[in-house]
Amino acid sequence: MSDAIRFQDQVVIVTGAGGGLGRAHALLFAKHGAKVVVNDLGGSTHGEGANASAADKVVEEIRAAGGTAVANHDSVTDGEKIVQCALDTFGRIDVVVNNAGILRDKTFHKMEDADWDLVYKVHVEGAYKVTRAAWPHMREQGYGRIIFTASTSGIYGNFGQSNYGMAKLGLYGLTRTLALEGRKNNILVNAIAPTGGTRMTEGLIPPQVFEQLKPELVSPLVVYLASNACEETSGLFEVGGGWMGKVRWERSLGAGFDPREGYSPEDVAANFAQICDFEGAAHPKDNIEAMKEMMANLQKFAL
Repeated sequence: MSDAIRFQDQVVIVTGAGGGLGRAHALLFAKHGAKVVVNDLGGSTHGEGANASAADKVVEEIRAAGGTAVANHDSVTDGEKIVQCALDTFGRIDVVVNNAGILRDKTFHKMEDADWDLVYKVHVEGAYKVTRAAWPHMREQGYGRIIFTASTSGIYGNFGQSNYGMAKLGLYGLTRTLALEGRKNNILVNAIAPTGGTRMTEGLIPPQVFEQLKPELVSPLVVYLASNACEETSGLFEVGGGWMGKVRWERSLGAGFDPREGYSPEDVAANFAQICDFEGAAHPKDNIEAMKEMMANLQKFAL
């Protein structure tokens, strides 16, 4: 990556930065001049326990390389404490990278409430708490960049990950809405769906592939999206193994019925092939575009 992208005097929070993707993000931000809050509770991949050493070691790495960083060991569910750490140490907050996460993989019929609740609490509530605490400061200064970490498990589904998939796609819904609300205050919000060889994916990916999916191959996209060089907002990007691509919604043109007369399940059955035909598909960018076909159908049958 070119050194033209710099974070001079900017403060970046990276959650879950004690290892894996978060560590790679933190190191690259620091390399590009950011002051980094390295947050990590130090728990297991299942969300158990705590250990301050993970975040501390990353801070040591950053400082040894001449960068500036501070460790934070709070849970993301105490997001206001993480943001306050940034403010107390560096006086501002410019970027939040919501990376912290856990796995509690089970098939749905074996899943217990604790497995569902804890994944939601860390991924969704944790990302909300950190972002919500940073939001007013970004609005006041007229600048902010927020990155959420989604997943292909949320986009496409994945066996045994109903809780994780729910949480990860939910974060993209949050991304889309905050992008709309933040734009007028120059707060840009994007999401990534990364694939990396980390302790969370070890054992889930074939070893020969795992070794090639270095977390460092995800971080350049994150650093770009968080920079003032980027004008993208509300985007979702799959990234891993040195490849990246943007994801967008696609919808068929569908079939319309006369709303005055109504229609039956048999009418749906007779038109189902057309309803599912993606030839000439639409790609709505927002709610207004999403209503285009419906409004055209109402107009078609208007009195």
